[in-house]
Amino acid sequence: MKHLLAAFAFACLFLSNAVFAQEKKIEDLPWVVGPTKGQIGANASIQVPEGYAFLGPDGAKEFNRITENPESGVDEYILAKQDLSWIAFFSFDLVGYVKDDEKLDADALLSSVTEGTEAANEERKENGWDPIHVTGWSFKPQYDGTIKSLEWAFRLKGEHSSGETINYNTRLLGRRGVMQVLLLTSPEQLQASVADFKSKLPGFAFTAGESYADFRAGDHVAEYGLAALVTGGAAAVAAKKGLFAVIGVFLLKMWKLLLVGVVAFGASIRKFFGGKDKGTDKSAES
Repeated sequence: MKHLLAAFAFACLFLSNAVFAQEKKIEDLPWVVGPTKGQIGANASIQVPEGYAFLGPDGAKEFNRITENPESGVDEYILAKQDLSWIAFFSFDLVGYVKDDEKLDADALLSSVTEGTEAANEERKENGWDPIHVTGWSFKPQYDGTIKSLEWAFRLKGEHSSGETINYNTRLLGRRGVMQVLLLTSPEQLQASVADFKSKLPGFAFTAGESYADFRAGDHVAEYGLAALVTGGAAAVAAKKGLFAVIGVFLLKMWKLLLVGVVAFGASIRKFFGGKDKGTDKSAES
C-alpha cells in the first residue's frame, strides 16, 4: 500500500508540474486583454470584454502547438475567459452562401463523424498523438433560423485520457461563407461555459455587407447544406461516397483536446491580466 501511495503521489506531482509548465507557456502568449475589439481577419470582429482575452493567428498557432492540437490549415483566432474555463476558436470558411433549408438527422450525423474520426486516428498515431474517440452527443445539432446559427456539441475522449472533453461547435452563416466557432470546455463546466460564451456572441459582427442577409443574386452558393457543416463540408460530400478517410482528414484538424487538461486543472492567464496593459480603443491586430 505504501508503494502504491508513493506512486500515486509521484504521478500527481508529475502531472502538476506538467500543467504548470503548460500554463506558463500559455500565459506568455501575446494575449490582448479586454476591453478591446478583436479583428477576425477581414471577415468579422468581436468585442472582448474586461476579464477576457484575444489571440490573433500567430498566437493561436502557438497555442495549438503547446496543447498538441493539429493546425487547421487556416487562420484561427482565440477568445478566452481569464480563468481558461472556456476557450473559443474562430476561423472563416469561404465556402459560399450555405442554404439553410436542410433537415438534420442527428443519428446519421453521429455515425458519419464517429467513423470519420476513427479513420483520422491512423494519422494521429503516426504523429505520436493520442487517438481520439467520439463518445456521443453532448448537444444535438440545432439551427436557429432567426440569427442564422447552427450549434452542436460532441463528447470526446483521448484513448489514454481519464476524462472527457467537450467540443461545442457554432456555425454563423454569412454571405460568402461560414464563421466556424469551436468552444473548448470540460463536461463539468459545459452549462456555465456555453451560457457565458453565448452572452459574448452579440458582440460578434460580420464586416459590413457580409452578413447572411446581404446575399445577392450571382453570389457563390455552397454545394452543400447544414448537415455537411457538422461533418466537414467538402469532406462530407466525399464521405457520402464511402471515402471516410477524407472526412477523417477534416476531423483530424477539427478536434481539439487540451494536453494534460488546462481547463480541467483550472489553469489561468491571471498573471497576464495583472501584468500587462489592457486593450485600448484600437482593435486587436489580426
